[in-house]
Amino acid sequence: MAGRPLAAHLRARAPVLTRRVLARLLDELPVYAELPQEEIAGDIAGIVQHSLRQFADVLERRRPAGAGEFGRQRDSAALRAEEGVPLEAILTAYRIGAAMAWDELAAGALPSDLPDLQEALGYFVDFQARLATSVSGSYLEVRQVLDSQEQGGRHALMTALLAGDPLDQIARRTGLRPAARYAVLALAFTRTADERGAGQRARVAARRKIRRVRTVLDRFAGEPALTALDASGGTALLPFAAPPSFDLLHDLVAQAGKAADTRVTAAAEVTGPSGIPAAVAQTAEVIDLVRGTGRPPGLYRLADVLLDYQLSRPSGALVPLAGLLEPLDRKPELLHTLRRYLADDLDRRATAAALHVHPNTVAYRVRRICELTGLDPARPTDLQLLNAALVARRSLG
Repeated sequence: MAGRPLAAHLRARAPVLTRRVLARLLDELPVYAELPQEEIAGDIAGIVQHSLRQFADVLERRRPAGAGEFGRQRDSAALRAEEGVPLEAILTAYRIGAAMAWDELAAGALPSDLPDLQEALGYFVDFQARLATSVSGSYLEVRQVLDSQEQGGRHALMTALLAGDPLDQIARRTGLRPAARYAVLALAFTRTADERGAGQRARVAARRKIRRVRTVLDRFAGEPALTALDASGGTALLPFAAPPSFDLLHDLVAQAGKAADTRVTAAAEVTGPSGIPAAVAQTAEVIDLVRGTGRPPGLYRLADVLLDYQLSRPSGALVPLAGLLEPLDRKPELLHTLRRYLADDLDRRATAAALHVHPNTVAYRVRRICELTGLDPARPTDLQLLNAALVARRSLG
């Protein structure tokens, strides 16, 4: 065309053309404009350039693309289906890219190029039809699976386990039988950067986070985990023939956070099917205690928060314990310093760095705390009382 080989020209122009196609998608399709930048610069840019080079191969060998050659586009469509991007938007994106590619190829064509132009157009129309069929098929397959899962046996099994219902009827109806043991996880996620907003971008980022966490959980268990998750966290039941160690579960939580680019706080309990309702309630309480006491993300067991857990139970000792710190109620800077000082294991310099004050200021405030409460953190017995008093205050709100 215009004295240049079409395939070589399209390959050479693919990077520039990819950037132009992405710019048009962001400008003309709101659903793409609201996608996370990671998605645009990664998967979508890769698919645009791959499709351009793939059509260049078709032109060069003068043979249509086979149905099995659209694997990358099918995988991309499956991801978009999981993220809830409408199929219409996906097909429109491909149409925009195709039109721009054809304009690039046909630019400067001369009357003498008509036979080559007609031949190339035939390959172009065929390529687009096969591509649209592959993309649509993959998208609809995933949506069908996702929709059926929501109503399927796994959902019914998890509902029965959480409620403590008899499982025989569920097993007969769905063919699914409960595992011998489950790792019950209560999970809490922080928001990713792309979730801090509104609109499609935030919704897609939240769905991606959930999908990535589920993928890690499924891989760890060796089969699909039973999950009820949203953007803030939820519950997961991981089936096992033999109970996993706490160290393995700790690594699992770290892997999930890394995969989903979020900080994960989790509580775990391993139990049989009959113990799941109680384990779910207990792990939820542990999560609340961990987050309420300002502990860092990670995996926790009841043993890690025993004092907080016990003091959060109804007791006549809660009010007197909380009252030990009443002298600090009018000195919020002293109460804040005390919390930080105890959290830093009485390290004055670490506390000063965290509070952005001089170490001598921390020392002065600790002396004032001693004077006002009569309790000295340097004395082991008083240290226990101060920790207990802080927990009691949190428990009483």
